Amino acid sequence: MQMIKFIQCAQFINNDLNMYHAESNTPALARTSNLNEELGQVEYIFSDKTGTLTRNLMEFFKCSIGGEIYGTGITEIEKGGAERAGVRIDDDEDKRSATAVHEKGFNFDDTRIMRGAWRNEPNPEACMEFFRCLAICHTVLPEGEETPEKITYQAASPDEAALVAAAKNFGFFFYRRTPTTVMVRESHVDRMGSMQDVAYEILNVLEFNSTRKRQSVVCRFPNGKLVLYCKGADNVIYERLADGNYDIKKTSREHLEQFGSAGLRTLCLAYRDLSMDQYKSWNEKFVQAKSSLRDRDKKLDEVAELIEKDLILIGCTAIEDKLQEGVPACIETLSAAGIKIWVLTGDKMETAINIAYACSLVNNDTKQFIISSETDTIREAEDRGDPVEIARVIKESVKQSLRSYLEEARRSLSNTPERKLAFIIDGRCLMYALDPALRVNLLGLSLICHSVVCCRVSPLQKAQVTSLVRKGARKITLSIGDGANDVSMIQAAHVGIGISGQEGMQAVMASDFAIAQFRYLTDLLLVHGRWSYLRLCKVITYFFYKNLTFTLTQFWFTFQTGFSGQRFYDDWFQSLYNVIFTALPVIMVGLFDKDVSASLSKKYPQLYQEGIRNTFFKWKVIAVWGFFAFYQSIVFYYFTAAASQHGHGSSGKILGQWDVSTMAFTCVVVTVNLRLLMSCNSITRWHYFSVAGSIAAWFLFIFIYSAIMTSFDRQENVYFVIYVLMSTFFFYLTLILVPVIALFGDFLYLSLQRWLFPYDYQVVQEMHKDDPHEYSMIRLPERSHLSPEEARSYAISMLPRENSKHTGFAFDSPGYESFFASQQGVCVPHKPWDVARRASMKQQRQQPQRTGRS
Repeated sequence: MQMIKFIQCAQFINNDLNMYHAESNTPALARTSNLNEELGQVEYIFSDKTGTLTRNLMEFFKCSIGGEIYGTGITEIEKGGAERAGVRIDDDEDKRSATAVHEKGFNFDDTRIMRGAWRNEPNPEACMEFFRCLAICHTVLPEGEETPEKITYQAASPDEAALVAAAKNFGFFFYRRTPTTVMVRESHVDRMGSMQDVAYEILNVLEFNSTRKRQSVVCRFPNGKLVLYCKGADNVIYERLADGNYDIKKTSREHLEQFGSAGLRTLCLAYRDLSMDQYKSWNEKFVQAKSSLRDRDKKLDEVAELIEKDLILIGCTAIEDKLQEGVPACIETLSAAGIKIWVLTGDKMETAINIAYACSLVNNDTKQFIISSETDTIREAEDRGDPVEIARVIKESVKQSLRSYLEEARRSLSNTPERKLAFIIDGRCLMYALDPALRVNLLGLSLICHSVVCCRVSPLQKAQVTSLVRKGARKITLSIGDGANDVSMIQAAHVGIGISGQEGMQAVMASDFAIAQFRYLTDLLLVHGRWSYLRLCKVITYFFYKNLTFTLTQFWFTFQTGFSGQRFYDDWFQSLYNVIFTALPVIMVGLFDKDVSASLSKKYPQLYQEGIRNTFFKWKVIAVWGFFAFYQSIVFYYFTAAASQHGHGSSGKILGQWDVSTMAFTCVVVTVNLRLLMSCNSITRWHYFSVAGSIAAWFLFIFIYSAIMTSFDRQENVYFVIYVLMSTFFFYLTLILVPVIALFGDFLYLSLQRWLFPYDYQVVQEMHKDDPHEYSMIRLPERSHLSPEEARSYAISMLPRENSKHTGFAFDSPGYESFFASQQGVCVPHKPWDVARRASMKQQRQQPQRTGRS
């Protein structure tokens, strides 16, 4: 089994061209071979959004400064929302203004603030602070020539690079960084067109992390002024704003919701003027925390809280991150396969919901259950400012919402089971919902819903949600992500998928499988995962069957010997049974068996549900194999024993124990190998070679083994036994009748099962049994420059030939070269064994030919 799994990964998954990303030259990579069958049983997928569902190519798209929105573009999400509402939006590139700029990280169009026009706006001071914050508050490193056209920015995340690129295009060009200063070339605020290089001294950097969700810098202006610039998530910044300016706060919150509805990633910008005394007293604590040897990160976060308060809101940014190619179609296919998809993202709720719409996770007919911390009751508690009261209000709200939504979801499931349900919760409420007292209701509601969206969640919460479903639902889970913040989620699931995207290789190094794009999940799960599950189920059940058959045959012998311990088979027969005589065919099944082709596996994703239900490895399936092993063992022992009671060899001697046991073992080897062929869905030349080779190996071994006589106690009665048996008509008659009688029950069962109680894949097989093999559908290019002889040779080389000599179903004859050639109109010399095949196709040729083959 380990060899089968390893070859499945190394040869099939890693070399699948359908999962090869040509743009980045990235193939699929299986980093373990222990989870192949679990790829065919996944029921829950936990996915990150940025870089996983989206391209992680950030572009500055819109912004809000001082309560005014800037930016006239239309996002893909807005177009999709308009189409759902029946409104068509034309986004013609020719309509963009002359000031519009589209470069890496920046796609913005608004004549009011481009090319220095922001000086004429009602709030130029706010615009200037906004641009300075973008140019100063970051950890970006510039590279290349210090000109706007040739400089490149190296950033820890694409968002930061996009924000610095925006500052450059707005006239605040960051071009140099030293350990203590940031150099910015600013458009002069007084005279249009003049430039001024300004050196800002960076005193302290409070770095971003997933817990803080913000980043700050303390800088000193050339005139000695001290300013703290801060950027971060809207909920984090709003908690730290100074009192007053309620109009700007309210307007900016509305703008944030509008940006989120358009599927844009948002950040809030704020600043605070510091006095020298305030800074000195705080800096002493900062230096102590930074030099601490224990709990340094925790102490730095505590010190940051002391200065990141009483902030003044400047505005907010909106960055567009477009969906990856093929994501909606992939999610629709996976949903049709019975897989439930959860999106766990750090974005705000409006952005997450609209991405869910764009990905086809949610549609207009979906009933949504939303639990958000942005309610009037919670905001009133926040205005009062008591942390204990805020926590109590949020927990009580989450508790009531979970209870009422769970009852409503159960009613909806019983009344209208076809209606899809979606559960949406933000990270702040999720923190209370994961409490042990509420966890049961959270899990119950989540499992009822078809899709779940968790927004504003931390990496720890992603892992907690994944573990909750893995342990609570006891289902096979899969996590997929592309960044370091997804590592804990990937490790918490049964199967971890890493996407080799823009954020490095941390997720890939922590994963079990690596792919380049989310859409490749379709091939990984529906094709390779389902095939691996089907093959390994067949391999394991066949192992049970062949060893039970072999062992029970010896068990019946003990009744004749009074349970004395006398052996029925020779020691070497028992030792080599699993090693040589029955080993190779089962490996071929584990590698090459296909119930349906890859294209049909994706065309009928419902076939995947057989793996989710574990259809092929239930006790019922094992019991059927066990019953026929029991039946066949009786046939092997009692038929050979009874038939040989009056038998005798050519010398006139009656047949003894070793004659009977050798005969029975020969029947066992022949029968179990032929039984494997009966269970195959596709039969290739490798199947024939392995089965015939295994049977031939047995005869070769017994010919040599029974011809050797030594002085050691080697059961000398085995000597010459095969030659004695082969000299009798009894041997050949038994070798034909016993396997036929033993396999008749299996043949009858398989026929009735396929006829009366077919599996889903058997129905698909019958639907497409007359379809040509997918290799035979290859055509020459329409504009071919080949000569007639070269074209004929090319067409012949494209035929399936020996490397795919099967039609895909058990008990079906293989397709041969001349048959496929006749389907393509290519003249190939006929082979003698094709006569029967042509005769069987005579009736089908009289029917109208199919059209549209390509």
